Amino acid sequence: MSYWCFATINNKLGEIYFDKVGRGKKKRTIFKGHCYVEKSDFKTKGELRALDRESARYHISYRNGKYKIHRSPTSES
Repeated sequence: MSYWCFATINNKLGEIYFDKVGRGKKKRTIFKGHCYVEKSDFKTKGELRALDRESARYHISYRNGKYKIHRSPTSES
């Protein structure tokens, strides 16, 4: 199943696309790609709330074709 969320990628606002495979403790995240976006592209309150909440929670670096997740200290999961 494919998912997406807002994230801070290389210190820029973006959307990240990924799959979750496996079950239980063997569940893995496979990143499919990302794109950079601007906050002005989103207008509704729901989009802006999700953008603020998720981009503060997920910090990802992309280098040499690989993604690395940096969890924020306030993230619960």
